[in-house]
Amino acid sequence: MQYSVVKFKDVKGIFRLDAEYFHPTALKYESIISQRHGKTLKEIGCKVVSGPFGSSLKSEAYLTNGIPFVRISDLKDFFISKDDLIYISEEDNKRLTSSQLKIGDLVLSKVGNTIGVVSKVTPEIGNCNISENNLGIRLPENLPDFYRDYILSHLNSKIGQIQVLRLISGNAQPKLNVSDIENLRLPVFLDIFYKVVSGLVTKAFNKIQSAHLFYSQAEQMLLSELNLLNWRPKHRLSFVKNYSDTQSADRNDAEYFQPVYDEIVQRIISTKGYYCLGDLVSINKCIEPGSGAYQESGILFLRVSNLSKFGLKDGNQQYLSEELYRTIKQNQPKKGEILLSKDATPGIAYYLKDEPEKMIPSGGILRLTVEDEDKLYPEYLTLVLNSVIVQKQIERDAGGSVINHWRVDQVKNTLIPVLPIGKQKKIAETVNDSFCNREFSKRLLDIAKQGVEMAIEKDEQQAQMWMDSELKKLSIK
Repeated sequence: MQYSVVKFKDVKGIFRLDAEYFHPTALKYESIISQRHGKTLKEIGCKVVSGPFGSSLKSEAYLTNGIPFVRISDLKDFFISKDDLIYISEEDNKRLTSSQLKIGDLVLSKVGNTIGVVSKVTPEIGNCNISENNLGIRLPENLPDFYRDYILSHLNSKIGQIQVLRLISGNAQPKLNVSDIENLRLPVFLDIFYKVVSGLVTKAFNKIQSAHLFYSQAEQMLLSELNLLNWRPKHRLSFVKNYSDTQSADRNDAEYFQPVYDEIVQRIISTKGYYCLGDLVSINKCIEPGSGAYQESGILFLRVSNLSKFGLKDGNQQYLSEELYRTIKQNQPKKGEILLSKDATPGIAYYLKDEPEKMIPSGGILRLTVEDEDKLYPEYLTLVLNSVIVQKQIERDAGGSVINHWRVDQVKNTLIPVLPIGKQKKIAETVNDSFCNREFSKRLLDIAKQGVEMAIEKDEQQAQMWMDSELKKLSIK
């Protein structure tokens, strides 16, 4: 049992009486940082702003281009993702001046299941605005880039997260407040240490950029083979279908028969080397133990919300007991399998290149195993599953429901173009290059975070020596 004894005089003026705020670990790091001449974000010259109220900007105002509008789902480890980024008009951005951010500023999630995620506004994002569920940390214009990266690394480190999460307030909807974040304290080190940390962040960002480039190249190779590289689907308001078509499909909703879906199918068939997915893989369903089995720690229970095409996502994880795991461990994913979502957000595919940690996927996830890897590369198949080729088939099959549900029989009947093995190999190698760069970036960011933690708990000289040794292992100066 852990507890803290706090004098009343130390509580006065803080307006917090909850035990979490005075947790021994949080108090320990608060003391260490103060001893290291810690400065608050406000003292450094940062200004924390909140995203606009939801009533200030409705979803109808979202655009496909314009000023980037950063939501919680766009915040990833250190950097904002462009994968599902939305935009707002220049007029709306000018109206919402209080939440505008510039390149080099930081975005911090303040509500929801992923409170405390911090990402940097990079040049590829550019000047942007933020949603009501985020806080923006505006950094002084004269603040060196290396110090900006240090702040980013500190806030994402274990110690920084302890500091941020202790500031959460509210019961019905926990959140972070502007004033609390402005008063968050960071230790002071020498510039040389900040520059080492910044160098890691810069290298990590470059690796992420390379990962995006390789993945885009793989997609282009695939779509080029199917003459879909410059294809732009068009939604038609009217078209004609035979009654017999509705009978054979057992569907009579107009959306199912949109010509765009026929176009995709015809492009697949034209390759002359296509199969139904069920003929290429074995499919294992996963299990749903029920929310009553969830725990705060233990064996990871992987849900669709924790799955992405680039890996497993943190945030609102649930866990199962060791005892329950032993009774259902036949559902443990294995190296070489593909995890594929079929519910909620169907069609997210992730290839397990390495042996995964202990986990149990939810009932909304399927485990696919390629039957003959001499004829079909799993990396190639995963790319196809995540591409427009399959996503449009899912859109057709799973549409028409309040909650998207892609039935197993529909999954099995999904058409997969199988290119000649030489072309598959080239695409698979490019996909692997993408994932290697992504893993390398993650390792560099882990070194940056652990280096900050070591500097706080020990000293910056030891931290710098450790970071240098870790970089040598990666053959980086």
